[in-house]
Amino acid sequence: MTQITSPKEAAAPTSEREIRNVYLALMVVLGLGALDQSIVATALPRIVSDLGGMAHLSWVVTAYVLASTATMPLYGKLADQYGRRPMIFTALITFLLGSALCGLASNMTELIVCRAIQGLGSGGFMPLAQIIIGDLVPPKERARRQGMIAMVFAITSVLGPVLGGVMTDLLSWHSIFYINLPLGGVAFYAIARSLHKPVRTHAHRIDYLGSVLLTGSIVSLLLMLALGGTEWAWDGPEIQVCAVLTVALGGWLVFHLRHAAEPVLPPDLFQNRVFNIASVVMVLTFMGLMGASVFFPLFFQLVMGISPAHSGLMTVAMMAGMILSTTLNGRVLARSGKYKQVQLAGLSVAVVSFAVLAWGMNSGQGYFVIEPAIFMLGMGLGLVMPNMTVVVQNALPMSRRGVGTAMLTFFRSFGGLLGVTGSGAILARQLHLHGIEMAAAGTRDATMAPALQAVTVAVYRHAIANIFAAGAVIVLAGLIVLLFLPEPAQGE
Repeated sequence: MTQITSPKEAAAPTSEREIRNVYLALMVVLGLGALDQSIVATALPRIVSDLGGMAHLSWVVTAYVLASTATMPLYGKLADQYGRRPMIFTALITFLLGSALCGLASNMTELIVCRAIQGLGSGGFMPLAQIIIGDLVPPKERARRQGMIAMVFAITSVLGPVLGGVMTDLLSWHSIFYINLPLGGVAFYAIARSLHKPVRTHAHRIDYLGSVLLTGSIVSLLLMLALGGTEWAWDGPEIQVCAVLTVALGGWLVFHLRHAAEPVLPPDLFQNRVFNIASVVMVLTFMGLMGASVFFPLFFQLVMGISPAHSGLMTVAMMAGMILSTTLNGRVLARSGKYKQVQLAGLSVAVVSFAVLAWGMNSGQGYFVIEPAIFMLGMGLGLVMPNMTVVVQNALPMSRRGVGTAMLTFFRSFGGLLGVTGSGAILARQLHLHGIEMAAAGTRDATMAPALQAVTVAVYRHAIANIFAAGAVIVLAGLIVLLFLPEPAQGE
């Protein structure tokens, strides 16, 4: 098998106006997917109140995440085979269809199924956007363009909860799904008018069996990670069945990839050193990031006694740091092209930020320690995420760029799921050791005895601090792996 080399591929000349128009349309598409998740999370209590089915509440989120994560690699392969334009339209139409059906859902089962349809579409948004940007702009400009993706997610993470609450209160929870239709229509029209640059496709046979094996093994594994220890006991029959399916389908997939004429995942992709190192770094980085950051609201509300409405504002510092670093990142790389040094600096800052947060939470430090550390965490991570995508795209030929970019996005999402699951296990074990039930009720309940309240707050404080300490170790491991990443040659 021939190893993928790193040709110096420059994008064909494209007018700045075309790039800008396509880029704005792609940002709307990405905003749709990102906004949908945060809006739905805010409206969940009202949805359960209307439809019932509290026992299945987590599936409203899980079905979406599983479907989107499992389909990411497939979109990259199909984009290489059939072109970027048909696949971005397919993803957008599927997402909008799912949105319309979600708004019409009359019970929890229907909503869960429709959320999965939404996820099938949104799974193509991130990888296809990164692929299209990589096609349109030369390597030195990609970091600046890719960095705007992080800004979209930062902005929507702040706007989503606010819009979700306002629309649910003033209209209904149905409106949070219907709002996707006009926004999606604008994005569809903009892409149809602007995205005309031809991309050389490669005529291949579709690997149906490989696609089924890939999706089945991923879904089985993600089900274990998402529901194990919560809705399913780790030693329960559901986990055992998923474990058997993961191993069996995964083994079959490995065998199939080695013998199929045109497999869904080209084996030579994993012979590329840059791709392999980048994938491991992304898994470790997002294990630390997602595993720790999801507990910011819990810490602010249960430990520091901040109201839910204000706790979301406390994490704005991380988004501000990420926006600032991604903005500066593109300008620096446009002049130097030193991707590796910038990423090393970013992960180093992230490791220190995690360590400071762990110490500050454990020792009871206030806002003057916590907030600057959160800001610096965003600064550090903003130097890593967009750059790694550019590094991988520069290391792969055009025929593998789509599937390589999509797989990198998959590993990022996969690392996040691992981090959330592992961090939840750490918290649950700490609470169990102290005989405290993990519940939705706040520890600042006025009816709770002061002594019991103080003990409970202390347990949560130390448990969450341990999660951030684990995040520091995991991101440090990513930093060590990053040391082995080859530095791209000047001009790549």
